[in-house]
Amino acid sequence: MLRLLFLLTCALALLASSVASAAIVERSFYVKNLTVRRLCSEQVVTAVNGSLPGPTLRVREGDTLIVHVFNKSPYDLSIHWHGVFQLLSAWADGPSMVTQCPITPGGKYTYKFKLLQQEGTLWWHAHFSLLRATVYGALIIRPRSGHPYPFPKPNKEIPILLGEWWNADVVGIEREAAATGAPPKISDAYTINGLPGDLYNCSQNRMYKLKVQKGKTYLLRIINAALDNQLFFKIANHNMTVVAVDAGYTVPYVTDVVVTGPGQTVDVLLAADQEVGSYFMAANAYASAGPAPPAFPAPPPFDNTTTRGIVVYEGAPTSATPIMPLMPAFTDTPTAHKFFTSITGLAGGPHWVPVPRHIDEHMFVTVGLGLSICPTCLNGTRLSASMNNFSFARPSSLSMLQAFFFNVSGIYTPDFPDTPPVKFDYTNVINAVNPSLLITPKSTSVKVLKYNATVEMVLQNTALLGVENHPIHLHGFNFHMLAQGFGNYDPVNDPKKFNLINPLSRNTINVPVGGWGVIRFTANNPGVWFIHCHLEAHLPMGLATAFVVENGPTPESTLPPPPVDLPQC
Repeated sequence: MLRLLFLLTCALALLASSVASAAIVERSFYVKNLTVRRLCSEQVVTAVNGSLPGPTLRVREGDTLIVHVFNKSPYDLSIHWHGVFQLLSAWADGPSMVTQCPITPGGKYTYKFKLLQQEGTLWWHAHFSLLRATVYGALIIRPRSGHPYPFPKPNKEIPILLGEWWNADVVGIEREAAATGAPPKISDAYTINGLPGDLYNCSQNRMYKLKVQKGKTYLLRIINAALDNQLFFKIANHNMTVVAVDAGYTVPYVTDVVVTGPGQTVDVLLAADQEVGSYFMAANAYASAGPAPPAFPAPPPFDNTTTRGIVVYEGAPTSATPIMPLMPAFTDTPTAHKFFTSITGLAGGPHWVPVPRHIDEHMFVTVGLGLSICPTCLNGTRLSASMNNFSFARPSSLSMLQAFFFNVSGIYTPDFPDTPPVKFDYTNVINAVNPSLLITPKSTSVKVLKYNATVEMVLQNTALLGVENHPIHLHGFNFHMLAQGFGNYDPVNDPKKFNLINPLSRNTINVPVGGWGVIRFTANNPGVWFIHCHLEAHLPMGLATAFVVENGPTPESTLPPPPVDLPQC
């Protein structure tokens, strides 16, 4: 009896400690126009709270985050909390017309959700039009009070947000692309924490500076907030130790280069262990499409500039010339692939979830480019993109999540296929301009999943109109990255390569150029969850679909009603 009473007392104390360590963090976002001077000219942009990037949100695992968004801009918008699980809070996920109608100019909406079962670096951004070029910021989730990191505690933590900049109105750029059917204009610069660096015109004094002390260690929380470019990131003469990706801990991995796709985050430890001096940090594009083979469509143009900041040791002479890192070639796929495939998950670490072994849903999904019929466009077609030849079209009258909750028909169709409608030699350049394979019909087609179903999805790149690395982002879940490779997926031999022990757990996978990736996850969160390419140029083209996860058998597995202030269409 005494032992039972002791155990009960311990359990109550643990529960009280858990509750006490959780806080309510409340912030307000005022989204409005901001005049910014970059690259020799002034540009009116949309920004949050008058800053670029927007405010960094700092919480602890278990906290409740409440963000009141006031839209004082001239555009519709919504905010997505990239990588947050949104357990039973799908109404707060944010993708426009998927989980909510957009917040109209003059409107407001309050996002409220708990940060549960994940720690590390995530971020938030606009999920409407190209507004996330300037509407974005970091979301940092630290362990609960009294819970240490699974790596040596750093002396300081610094968000490093890598972005893109246009000397133009990004909304106008998107509208022009939609009208002509052509790809949107490429960016004019990259930025580090909103600053382009001294390699651009009129930017000598617009460079991010990180001050360090010799002998100390810094946790860099690197976020690729670029719209359309994967990026290489280096610091001259310094190695970095990867300790987390997408708010999931990893086995420490030492590297001199970080590679990130749009939407991905990488946490690295930087030891200030070099001679006192100044060292450039730099980022430029990983242009996976590479040079075009004979008779193959030319790869799209990309921003081939370089942004850089500077790491300055305390005591460094001001007259010293900083050292520049040797950057990889733009098309250095071997370096990118090595980085993506060398990092493993920290099995047994905080919030680690073992790989599910039983599979309920097997899916083979092609991802790539194509064409859609467009009578008003040049040549009667526009560039398109698809998954399993279904080019996603957002609804316009009601969000998909509202249609799911209120059982409204006609908003989406539950017929997204588990396999492509036509099997072909997916990565063979012979098929690059095969007219029988290029046309991608528009639809709002989804895959319906039973609650708690385990899904394995093979993501297969195609060579249609070009090959490139596609960063595919899943809302509402992390998945295990079991394997990646080049060429066509081999269902007999490639499963032998699966890492079922300690694969990476993340929310965005870079499907290799001309290759494939395999992911696996458990659909234990009811709602409508977007899965799409995080290259912004490809999202409006239709490289997306959604999972509709049905409610479970208990109140704890059932989506609650929408908030009273949910925006209406």
